[in-house]
Formats: sequence, structure tokens, C-alpha cells
Amino acid sequence: MSQQASPRGTFLKIADVVKAQIDADDKMTELPSAADLMRDHSVSRGVALRVFGALQKDGVAEPVPGGRWRVVRHGESIDRRPLAERLADVITDDELAVGSPFPSASALCARFGVSRPTVSKALDKLQAAGLVSEGKQGKQRTVLSLPNREESANLDHGID
Repeated sequence: MSQQASPRGTFLKIADVVKAQIDADDKMTELPSAADLMRDHSVSRGVALRVFGALQKDGVAEPVPGGRWRVVRHGESIDRRPLAERLADVITDDELAVGSPFPSASALCARFGVSRPTVSKALDKLQAAGLVSEGKQGKQRTVLSLPNREESANLDHGID
């Protein structure tokens, strides 16, 4: 097998190309898909997946739900806590009092950059913990109680 036909090291060369793209474009937040890498570099899916692994090992990328990969920039701080815990912090951060309206699911989707089903699941956890009221169509959720450290720990582990 000739050196050109050998797949050894190909994924590293492609990873270097992707790193150069990341460095050249400060606004790049998401890596190309595996299908894009396969098409653009004429490689198999396995090679494309190894590219992602190499980028992750170098600390340049991280997986996100749905099979996609996001760019990780040096000095960038990403809150990796569960969404339910971050939503509980909204009560404190926004200085919401008991009885105050809680932000809508749409507003939370935009604020945290996640999908509506993801927000709904996290809101269900807050509701089960007694922090917010039940959400119904046309009726806004309200704050029922203020979070404390124990409740945040329970949200983190899925305990009611």
C-alpha cells in the first residue's frame, strides 16, 4: 500500500486543517459534521470520528448532545452544571422573589442556547423540587420558593 493510500495519520492532518479553520474564524462555534469531513476530505466515517477524538484530546473541541461538536476556545468558561441547577440559579441571579413570574421556556431557550424539550425537562425538575409552579399553556410559571444548597444538590442528582 502506498503512503498516499494509507489512512495512518490522515485524521491528524485533517485535525490540523480543522484547527487552522478554528484559528482563522473567531466566530466559529461548531465543528463541521462527520458527513462534511467525509465529503470534503474523501475519508470514511471512522477517520472523521478520529478527527473529533484528536481535536478533543487537544482541548479544541467537545461533544454536544445530538452528535455534534462545539469549538472550545482557550480562556473560555463554560458552565457544565446540569441545566436544572443553572435554571435554579436564575431565581437568585435575577433576584426573583416568591410569587414572581419565572422566565418563559422560550426566553430560557435563548438565554442558555438549548432546545425547548431540554428546558422543559429541567423545568419539570424545578417543579418537582418545589421551586416553581406548574407550567400550563397560557399560564406563566411563578417562583414558589427560593433555592438553597441542599435543593441544588438534589437537582444535580435527580432526587426529589
